[in-house]
Amino acid sequence: MTELEAKIDPWLRHMTWRRDYERWRERRINQEQYQDERLAQLVRVAHLPGLQLLDLGAGMGGFAVAAALQGAQVVACDYNPAYCEIIALRAARHHLAFPIYNVAGEALPFQAQCFDVVVSWDVIEHVRSPMQMLAEIARVLRPGGYALLTAINRRAWVDPHYHLPGINWLPRPWAERLIERQGRSKQHTGFQDMQRLSEMHYFHYQQFVALAAQYGFKTYDLREALLCEGRLPSARRSRRIARRLLRTIGLEHLAYRLQRRWYMGMFELALYKP
Repeated sequence: MTELEAKIDPWLRHMTWRRDYERWRERRINQEQYQDERLAQLVRVAHLPGLQLLDLGAGMGGFAVAAALQGAQVVACDYNPAYCEIIALRAARHHLAFPIYNVAGEALPFQAQCFDVVVSWDVIEHVRSPMQMLAEIARVLRPGGYALLTAINRRAWVDPHYHLPGINWLPRPWAERLIERQGRSKQHTGFQDMQRLSEMHYFHYQQFVALAAQYGFKTYDLREALLCEGRLPSARRSRRIARRLLRTIGLEHLAYRLQRRWYMGMFELALYKP
């Protein structure tokens, strides 16, 4: 086992209930190799070589390293000091070195307007104050820049963290008891940063759009943009067929918005700072 694997493995063991655990573990260890989709989202809004990029909540560093390998000038930060060590090890195996900060997203140690793009994948649901994090992103982002981030749907049918259907339609105390009964609770891991479902911030789509607007952002749905271009991917053949039929009768866009409102697990968003 490499030093990188040894650092990562303790953070994965609470998820051994996953059916795809071995494949998921391999993707975590070699995370930088699986960033094509998110790199493509970044390329939609910016030219990578020389880009001043902040990876806010960089996690285990897969995206930060992948972007740096494409020529971006990356700064990574994460609240978890163990993740900061993992990022450094991941960068080192590609002979990369970029600044890594152990900081919270609500208090960034950077001057105003110093980044062209901020990315924050799978982060905002975990911070103490989503409002303060958005305020900080707006502060450090240059005019004309973008923040690319994900936000969890409060109505997500299959919860992205616990992989259980229907729990977001239950009162939170009931949902947490179900999580416990299914053996998927993260409270017994010994890690202090593992949150209960009730401690995380989930959003309705228009609620998040309105929140971002308070900090001067215009919000764009990245997946909806792909849909409009006829390039929205789907791994399931049945869904591709259904989409073609809906497109034929002119209801594809409406169906997508209904799915986003009532079913979708995660919003993939671009926030533009005029």
